[in-house]
Amino acid sequence: MDVDGVLTDGTLGYSSDGSEVKRFHVHDGLGLTLLLATGIQIAWISGRVSPAVERRARELGVGHLLQGVRDKQNALQGLANSADITAHEIAYIGDDWNDLGAFYACGVKIAVADARGEVRARADYVTVAMGGHGAVREVCDALLAARQQWDQVLADYLRSLTTDSSLGRQ
Repeated sequence: MDVDGVLTDGTLGYSSDGSEVKRFHVHDGLGLTLLLATGIQIAWISGRVSPAVERRARELGVGHLLQGVRDKQNALQGLANSADITAHEIAYIGDDWNDLGAFYACGVKIAVADARGEVRARADYVTVAMGGHGAVREVCDALLAARQQWDQVLADYLRSLTTDSSLGRQ
């Protein structure tokens, strides 16, 4: 998935010392943690480079983080090759023109609700939620439901609250 405009609301903030500030929705974080617990691989592909993105990816255990990527189609194809999967097995979430290349290299194209019209028009699914406001969690829940894993993942998560903190990361 893309980062800015998908995992964040797309705005850029800078603190007084010049460092970049990004806001990530906690619901998205838990959704990604739940997907990872089922063995689904997560990759973030961003055109920008940000220590905040690196930190959040590390916190959540995201296995593949590519930053400073101009050609997302090529990056996604490289990820597919390294994971020994086909494009048909990849779902990609994007919001702007720079994500259209990735759309050509994936099986399921997903746009967040506030994505550019050209992106929404090419998407197989458009979220109800806007980027940075739970859109990723919406997709995570839909994937778990489609794989008929939602009930089991919920039960495992609730059980983990008393026995193990690995699923409790948000």
